[in-house]
Amino acid sequence: MRFLLLLIGLVLTLPVQADWVPKHRPVPGGVAVIDLGSASEKRPRQITYNDRPVMLRVSNDRWKALVGLALDADVGGHHIMADGRRLAFQVQHQGYDEQHITLRNERHVNPNQEDLDRIGRELQRIRAALATWSHSEPDSLRMPLPVEGRFSSPFGLQRFFNDQPRRPHNGLDIANDTGTPIQSPATATVVDAGDFFFNGKTVFLDHGQGLITMYCHMDRIDVAPGDTVILGQSLGTVGATGRVTGPHLHWSVFLNGNAIDPALFLAEGDA
Repeated sequence: MRFLLLLIGLVLTLPVQADWVPKHRPVPGGVAVIDLGSASEKRPRQITYNDRPVMLRVSNDRWKALVGLALDADVGGHHIMADGRRLAFQVQHQGYDEQHITLRNERHVNPNQEDLDRIGRELQRIRAALATWSHSEPDSLRMPLPVEGRFSSPFGLQRFFNDQPRRPHNGLDIANDTGTPIQSPATATVVDAGDFFFNGKTVFLDHGQGLITMYCHMDRIDVAPGDTVILGQSLGTVGATGRVTGPHLHWSVFLNGNAIDPALFLAEGDA
């Protein structure tokens, strides 16, 4: 018993292992990394931003809150709540380029009523997937690309379809041939998968603590809701389903419900 108590005491005094986190980039579509104190202190219990839970990680023996910032986040003062403490931070301006796309399928620009009804039903599914919160810790926040290819459309572009303004581009487009394998960039649980009007064949992965990744326009889906996938496991293949002009993977990363630039999480050499 004495040996066991000594062992427990030794474990409790060991330093917390450092964990990679993305750089502090407090801009619309970025991540605010907020220091919450030494990791030798008690783990913060409740951290929220706009009333939604926020990811907590350890980096360099410090507790860090990772806050995903929406593309339409206002520039200026924001704050999180951490166990009753109000911690302020500033969101800075970030400009994004425009992209003009011509689509042959007019319904992908101006959907008819039947399309709108379908889009409304699918939007509920998408929102539910993005609101997923599990307490499991992500294996790693540094991810490899899920597919090789040319970056055809970067994150954040202000998009115009047939000269009509639409929402900014909330992911990274990676162009490759139809049938190219798409691999999971980390361990995750499949929270939804299906064929959507705009997104085409799509998979949503839950990596834990509000980190959700989305894979759109697939030709084939190899997983189903409830499946557990590991790093490098096949999710399906690149395709041209949904609102597209050619085969590619649209890859989105969401943190506390907000789309953020996937490049912030790429492994070295992939950015």
